[in-house]
Amino acid sequence: MSDASPSPTLTKPLMIFDGDCGFCRRWVERGRSLTGDRVDYAPSQEVAAQFPQITPEQFKEAAWLILPDGTALRGAAAILRALQEAPGRGWMYGAYRRIPGLAGVSEACYTWVAGHRPFMSRMTNVLYGAHTARPTFERGMRTFLRLLGVVYLIAFWSAWSQVPGLVGRLGILPAEEFLQAVSQQLGPERHLEGYWRVPSLCWWIGASDNVLAGLCAGGLLLSILVVLGIAQGPCFLALWAMYLSFVSVGQDFFSFQWDTLLLETGLLAVFVAPWRLRSWRGPEHHPPTAFVWLLWLLLFKLMFLSGATKLSYGDATWHDLTALTYHYETQPLPTWIGWYAHQLPRWLQQVSCAIMFSIELVLPFFIFGPRRLKQLAFWGFAALQLLIGLTGNYNFFNILTVALGFLLLDDAMLSRGPVAHVPPAVRRPLWRRASIAVPVVFMVTVSTAEFCQELTGRDVSPGVSRALSYVRPFRSINGYGLFRVMTTTRPEIVLEGSDDGRTWIEYEFQFKPGDLKTAPAFIEPHQPRLDWQMWFAALAAPRYPAWFARFAVRLLEGSPAVTGLLVKTPYPDRAPKYLRAVLYRYNFTTRAARAATGEWWKRERQGLYLPPISLHGLRQNRK
Repeated sequence: MSDASPSPTLTKPLMIFDGDCGFCRRWVERGRSLTGDRVDYAPSQEVAAQFPQITPEQFKEAAWLILPDGTALRGAAAILRALQEAPGRGWMYGAYRRIPGLAGVSEACYTWVAGHRPFMSRMTNVLYGAHTARPTFERGMRTFLRLLGVVYLIAFWSAWSQVPGLVGRLGILPAEEFLQAVSQQLGPERHLEGYWRVPSLCWWIGASDNVLAGLCAGGLLLSILVVLGIAQGPCFLALWAMYLSFVSVGQDFFSFQWDTLLLETGLLAVFVAPWRLRSWRGPEHHPPTAFVWLLWLLLFKLMFLSGATKLSYGDATWHDLTALTYHYETQPLPTWIGWYAHQLPRWLQQVSCAIMFSIELVLPFFIFGPRRLKQLAFWGFAALQLLIGLTGNYNFFNILTVALGFLLLDDAMLSRGPVAHVPPAVRRPLWRRASIAVPVVFMVTVSTAEFCQELTGRDVSPGVSRALSYVRPFRSINGYGLFRVMTTTRPEIVLEGSDDGRTWIEYEFQFKPGDLKTAPAFIEPHQPRLDWQMWFAALAAPRYPAWFARFAVRLLEGSPAVTGLLVKTPYPDRAPKYLRAVLYRYNFTTRAARAATGEWWKRERQGLYLPPISLHGLRQNRK
């Protein structure tokens, strides 16, 4: 409705609302935080006399917006026209005016809400609490950035001690040999393609043991600077490039989903972190809202796909809610609490599985909802990660997921005292908005394609798959889906060495199950990457991956870098002459069996995983 009757001289739009309506006052607070001083607000009880063309009953029925030219708008039109003054929301009034039927639907919705204000006021309390103003996330963002610095610190610290044995010169899969093989395969005329397929600083600085150790040391230093709030933007860019370098040359040992999750999170952090020397000095930092939404989208992908892929991949144990009756026992590196969780009754395991699905499939949608729903999503995610961390060792994954969750907590929740006045939204220059839009549109497009492929388990289309192949080497826009198929048995590989081929002595790994009386340990946030890959190798039986053969040869050679990844070797001062791998089936013991024997595990021999080999025999086969 519009009316061009005379009105007082105005220099900006004036929103008039019912000052006796608590629901109206609270949402005016929201509007003021969005439009700032570009719109004035006044209760009808104070200014109604200045606008005789509008009756008191009409002021009670709806909000009114008076424009400087005297035009009067009411209802949904008034709200949307006022929001045209809010940065990033100008399109809403344009859609209201131009899309056929939208104005009628909008006004009908507004009329319904206005007629049920007591009910809507109660819903506002439920969904928003005491704060309906535009939420700000400064404290949550600072917490997220510092926690991400801690995660990078853990990742580089954990890798440092393992890199020589995994990808060092005398390691299982030497990084230098890998880069040389890529270069030789592509040829000198395609060296630029090698840089793209294997994006790593090691192409230019080398991949020697000293260089890899230097990257770890540099990563630790930069992580500490991030935690201290020093030059966070540049540090995050360097950390992303350095960790990508590790993941690219780390081959099988750096191919886990949390590695790619850290890279994707770290890349987005480059766009939201302050780029000044000291983040706590100077004006408040307001990261682009679009990149905050991308971080929320990342958390949504991670949690929702973790639940959805369990169902879409057709595993029966997830469908009948029995997966957790196997999970605690068959997961890669359980904790001693996981042993106790395995003893819980079947019905409780099924209830736990149903609760997990509700967290992974329902709460992710709360990420994009009002503040109270965001808070509920955070606490649900945090509780799930705590339980996962208590029953299994998943290194920095749980901390990283909780760090992303802090982005859901607004300043009103994290503030210890009264909430400061919420500043109005910032209107950025057109060139800045354009520079933000390009990477955002690209990331959303690729992320959507990855989401669809992960959800369906197949390629969306040949063209999309081909396009994704150019992006995937950077591992920074990914699909996720943990434990899509539940392993219902636990095969374990036990390595044995011998000098005569008759008497065999077992190797002992640092953390993976071996000795039956050794309790499953807490080792997070450290990730023993060899122990993890041994779990995958056992699942591949009767075949074994290529890296395992290299591992066996290194043990026969007595490589100190590789044996340093183990706790015990058959002969402390030398390598055995023969090596073999035996496949066992491991199970948790019952309460009664552990009380009687002190054993946490029981095992049953399945056969040979790797027949006896020797260096002499391998050399003879090569001739």
